[in-house]
Amino acid sequence: MTTMTTPSELTGDYVLDTARTRIGFVARHTMGTRVRGRFDVFEGSAHLDGGDPSKSGARLTIQAKSIQTRNEQRDEQLSSKFLSADDHPAITFTSIAVDQVGETTFEVAGDLTIRGVTKPVTVDFELTGAEHDRRGDLRVTFRGGVTISRSDWGVNWNVATSAAVGSKARLELDVAVIRQA
Repeated sequence: MTTMTTPSELTGDYVLDTARTRIGFVARHTMGTRVRGRFDVFEGSAHLDGGDPSKSGARLTIQAKSIQTRNEQRDEQLSSKFLSADDHPAITFTSIAVDQVGETTFEVAGDLTIRGVTKPVTVDFELTGAEHDRRGDLRVTFRGGVTISRSDWGVNWNVATSAAVGSKARLELDVAVIRQA
C-alpha cells in the first residue's frame, strides 16, 4: 500500500466504502448516561479537489430504520417515534461548501434533512489517511462530527422523553471513500 503525500493526488470522484464507514451518534439519557448507536444502511459519494478543496462536495443518504443501539425495543422507538421512519425513511446530508481550515482539517457546510426538516450544519472533518489498496484502488479516510439539537428537526416522541433524553446529539462519522476509475 502506498500513502499519498500531496493533496492534488486525491482529486477525483469517490463512492462511500460502506464496509469501512461508521455513521454513529451519542445522546445523553436519564441520569447522565450516554446511549451510543449507529446506522447500518447508507450510501454516499464525494468529489474531492485536492488543489482547491472549496470545489469538493459530498452527499450521504442514511436509511432511518437501520438505527442500532443494541436494544431492540429502543431501536424500534427511535425509528418509529423519534425519527418517524415510515413517513421519512431517509436522513440526508448534501454539502454546499468546503473550507480547508488546517493542513488536514476541513469544515463541510451542508443541508441535513431529518424527518423531512432541512437545516444547515457544519461538520468538522479531519483527513486521516489515503492509500492504495491491494487492488490499486485509492481509499481516502476522514473522521468528523457535529453536535445537533434534536428539537431543530422535531426529533422527539413526547413531553416525557424531552426530559429523559438530552436535547443534543453528537453525530460521529468515520468515513472511507474509494476513488472511481
